[in-house]
Amino acid sequence: MEARATLEPDVVEVLPQHRFDRASLETYLHRHLPGFGAEPGTSLTVAQYRSGQSNPTFYLQKGLQAYVLRKKPPGTLLPKAHQIDREFRVQKALSSAGFPVPKPLLYCSDTSVIGTEFYVMEHVQGRIFRDLTVPEVSPVERSALYVAMIETLARLHSLDVRSLQLEGYGAGPGYCRRQVSTWTKQYESTAHQDIPAMRQLSEWLMRNVPEDDHEQMLIHGDFRLDNIIFHPTESRVLAVLDWELSTVGHPLSDLAHLSLFYFWPRTVPMINQAFHIQEGRGIPTLEELISVYCRCKGISSFLPNWNFFLALSYFKFAAIAQGVYSRYLLGNNSAADSFKFASIVGPLAETGLHLSRRTFSTEAPQMDATGQLFSQTRKGQEVLRRVKQFMKEHIFPMETEVIKFYVENENVMDKWEKPPVIEKLKEMAKAEGLWNLFLPAVSGLSQVDYALIAEETGKCFFAPDVFNCQAPDTGNMEVLHLYGSEEQKRQWLEPLLQGTMASCFCMTEPDVASSDATNIECSIEADGDSYVINGRKWWSSGAGNPRCKIAIVLGRTRSASGSRHRQHSMILVPMDTPGVRVIRPLAIFGYMDNFHGGHFEIHFNQVRVPASNLILGEGKGFEISQGRLGPGRIHHCMRTVGLAERALQIMCQRAAQRVAFRKKLYEHEAVAHWIAESRIAIEEIRLLTLKAAHCVDTVGSAKARKEIAMIKVAAPRAACRIVDQAIQVCGAAGVSQDFPLANMYAITRTLRLADGPDEVHLSAIAKMELRDQARGLAARM
Repeated sequence: MEARATLEPDVVEVLPQHRFDRASLETYLHRHLPGFGAEPGTSLTVAQYRSGQSNPTFYLQKGLQAYVLRKKPPGTLLPKAHQIDREFRVQKALSSAGFPVPKPLLYCSDTSVIGTEFYVMEHVQGRIFRDLTVPEVSPVERSALYVAMIETLARLHSLDVRSLQLEGYGAGPGYCRRQVSTWTKQYESTAHQDIPAMRQLSEWLMRNVPEDDHEQMLIHGDFRLDNIIFHPTESRVLAVLDWELSTVGHPLSDLAHLSLFYFWPRTVPMINQAFHIQEGRGIPTLEELISVYCRCKGISSFLPNWNFFLALSYFKFAAIAQGVYSRYLLGNNSAADSFKFASIVGPLAETGLHLSRRTFSTEAPQMDATGQLFSQTRKGQEVLRRVKQFMKEHIFPMETEVIKFYVENENVMDKWEKPPVIEKLKEMAKAEGLWNLFLPAVSGLSQVDYALIAEETGKCFFAPDVFNCQAPDTGNMEVLHLYGSEEQKRQWLEPLLQGTMASCFCMTEPDVASSDATNIECSIEADGDSYVINGRKWWSSGAGNPRCKIAIVLGRTRSASGSRHRQHSMILVPMDTPGVRVIRPLAIFGYMDNFHGGHFEIHFNQVRVPASNLILGEGKGFEISQGRLGPGRIHHCMRTVGLAERALQIMCQRAAQRVAFRKKLYEHEAVAHWIAESRIAIEEIRLLTLKAAHCVDTVGSAKARKEIAMIKVAAPRAACRIVDQAIQVCGAAGVSQDFPLANMYAITRTLRLADGPDEVHLSAIAKMELRDQARGLAARM
């Protein structure tokens, strides 16, 4: 444990087996540690921390200056153990990223100075709680301390390894299998007797390694309450200590390690205070801690293979205990009571075996985090977890690079080309099976399942494209899947599903009020075995994409039917057909939307295509539109929820960073109210959209028309307001390219027109509500 809060009772005189040349250390620090010895006439004092069984740790004082030194233990060491250079490296990376750790100051590999390698870090003054029941504080503060601890763990697991420049810190995929193998070998190399439970537990763990053993997050390895320094008076984490076991691997191993004291065997007398954890008195239950962790991480509280990670934690703890006893036998351990560790190896292994056979409530499918109203399928929960992981590891880290690409290529001829990294990300997503998730027939996901995935992808403007879930291709693929002929599917749907082709949708026209779709004038006239298309379209999204090869065009077929809604049809028009002219891109608030292929004006002048290109039949245009727009609007709205979440995150970060009129921005009542109202609005539109998705799943798009119309109004309105307030909090920076807010506003404001303006949907909602009220009144009479 590196830095400790007070000198008493945490430190003692340096133990005989750990003494070193103090004068040699002082001379070395004078030469190499900036600022050391600034007070002349004072000598260096050294004391040893009594806690810790591994790397000896010392308190250094030179006048008013205080430091902490951590070194390797003397004597014969286990292979790959006590690598303090790794501790120094990870703390340096975390300190640079603003994560709470003691700031590392100096590393020394010269063993001639004090006999072993060592490093020096800052001393952090604060509180460390040795008793897990924290009896010295009130129940309210006790709960707050535990919540702060679990929030810090979630924050650690949200860091990107590449951004920390810790590539190679772990051994890559396969962490769980390596852990079982490593601790089995560690145990076997130090075992003083045969313990059947350890052998059985090792065999069970190896047989039950999770299939998706590919998580690569930075993990602590020994995260627990007494490895944390809290603020002297606040329930706030100042520093996380003891990074000896840190690596890159599966985050649930940390969460399980933190949780193992909830199951601590009563026959083990060393830390009986753990038994009181489940008795309340302000300490959260394990379920509550998991809930906080999952909320902070933005993941489902369904934790796959939870019993594996609990069993692994006990196996690792037992192997460590065996190692502590082994070092005691060799005379290399600093703690006087190390001999007691021999008696706990067996009971810990037995507990691990017991947990391996238990079924936990977190193993069962859980309702989602929206108030338990709309449940995901087990597959949906797992895919959402994988999408979030992919976003965190691969998409968010590339956001700055992608934006830079478009800024630098704004005025070049091929500005509609996408940066090479997008194709690489798409290949990775396809390889991981995160592809075409929007289409239930392909993905096996429900609308509720995909709605929550769409929310996640809505947090980054290019994420939907990475998963082949981008508009307008998703809607066009749905049209072809639901209504296309076998030949149309073979020629156009298959390439779209593979991502080798893109498409556009041509509906809106500049010469008529397209909010009333019956006004559409573009003509589709039969001529022998062909149809001839004439008309002007605009806001044809994606037409600038170099891969855009096909357009779905809505036009009037002049049916003899008297119904206004049976006079229009949809037809497939290859973009290279003679007579198709791509006139100009249209900007949205000055944005060309280069990434999504722009929004173009297209003219069709005597464009002739085979009659087989007509979709479903003449007069079926509006029927197809309803099938296309229902799920599509849910996807749009849930992506908007994700966008609103991102805007709120930016708002909160800025409000916590900036000071105006001697107060943090969030301390101003207006800003605080914006934050609160934004959270309320996001929860409202998420629930409303999930209800619409649930209706589509259970009764179909046609019967969910009112719910879909409501979300189409509510989601963009709420998001517009939230983005606008975030811009206000960010000030002038909010409308610059340094923040994504200006682009977010352009997108959300446009959604209040796309797929029908608010006023059209409001009129439809009112009409349906009046009808439903009349039916309800008739039923009561």
